Amino acid sequence: MNTSFRDKFDSCWGYYGFDSRLRYTKPHKKTLRKWTKLKSFKKNDNIGNEVFKTSHSSLATSSLLFKKEAKKTRMNLKLPIFLCFLLSYTLHAQIGGDNTYEFLNLPQSARISAMGGLQIAIVDNDVNLANQNPALYNPDMHHQFSVGTVAYLANINYGNVSFAHNFDSLYTAGIHLQYINYGEFDQTDATGQIIGSFAGGEYALNIGLGQQKGRWSYGTNLKIIQSAIAGYNSFGLAADIGGTYYNKESNFVASLVVKNLGRQLTTYTPENIEPMPFDVQLGVSKRLKHLPFRYSITAHNLHRWDIRYEDPNQNETNALFGDDTLQQKYIGDKIFRHLVFGGEFYFGKNVNVRLGYNHLRRQELRLQNRGGLTGFSFGAAIHIKRFRIEYGRANYHLAGGAHHLTVAINLNEMKSPLFNKNKKKPEEEDTEL
Repeated sequence: MNTSFRDKFDSCWGYYGFDSRLRYTKPHKKTLRKWTKLKSFKKNDNIGNEVFKTSHSSLATSSLLFKKEAKKTRMNLKLPIFLCFLLSYTLHAQIGGDNTYEFLNLPQSARISAMGGLQIAIVDNDVNLANQNPALYNPDMHHQFSVGTVAYLANINYGNVSFAHNFDSLYTAGIHLQYINYGEFDQTDATGQIIGSFAGGEYALNIGLGQQKGRWSYGTNLKIIQSAIAGYNSFGLAADIGGTYYNKESNFVASLVVKNLGRQLTTYTPENIEPMPFDVQLGVSKRLKHLPFRYSITAHNLHRWDIRYEDPNQNETNALFGDDTLQQKYIGDKIFRHLVFGGEFYFGKNVNVRLGYNHLRRQELRLQNRGGLTGFSFGAAIHIKRFRIEYGRANYHLAGGAHHLTVAINLNEMKSPLFNKNKKKPEEEDTEL
């Protein structure tokens, strides 16, 4: 092990009390102070979770180099390695840059984008809702077809195609295809000279099934995931499991969903399995009786408490001991970062206006002294005969946001006998969007 690598390793892992050979020693005060300053310098960029994506990659690279060197020794290093990796994963509470296949968490319809980015507790004929919660599959989604596209940030484009079919009112099945295209990038060598180009994209085929029993319903989605970036490929499987309670008389819905249970089957690089974007979500919604309005509240990341970005600029220095800082609790902020609020106004049967607020998005992407409309979203929908056209606008930053367009078609009203042979009577159709 050369000296330069040993120094870099000690400056990083010495914080935990291990030297370059992973022999446990008491952490030195200078090492602790040096590492604390290094963390403060990295966090001072105030760019939220993106900075931890970089630091996470750096730690992973260092660990791979260390594994190659450790094979030359006769020491049993399994327990120290496990302890170091465990500590490195629990050092920060932030959630950005930790998982693979993060595109699975992007909103898959303009309606969902307009209502804050999450929606798991509305029961109607919108087939895209079943992609968020498979327990929302219901007979009203029979032969509903939807296609959507998003002009995302940095010229990235993503979208989806969805379709559902009901089997004799017992089960409702759906198929969803979602994709994201990262575009084309310049490929450079170590000196920065352009030597070519490369592209990247990810895809997921989602097959779902749901059943209703009285006021209760349940369902599951199976996701087949393919990712290809610059010649590196990965294949994985994931599943969503959901349950919903729906009181039709009071127009109240409550749902619980466990998302993205699974793993990578093939990895981008050998022996480097990355975690899935696992999430536990709880949502409620209610349409008011005497007002054409529905509100919804969705809680996410319920399997972890603290998802707050630790900004060192907000730490208060102890006047008596300059090196110490007073950590504030921020209990209210920690609670609201788990919540997404949405609202939907109904102007007759054919026009909807939607609003949303995502507190986590606002707190992590706003400027320090100016927030603007970051975290807020809005949209509208219009129903014209068999077509429903939806638009959603999500504000991610003062520099820009994302425009989402979705077109849904009720194939039951098509003249083709392939779709209208099981067509419902007009009085049985759900008129609610």
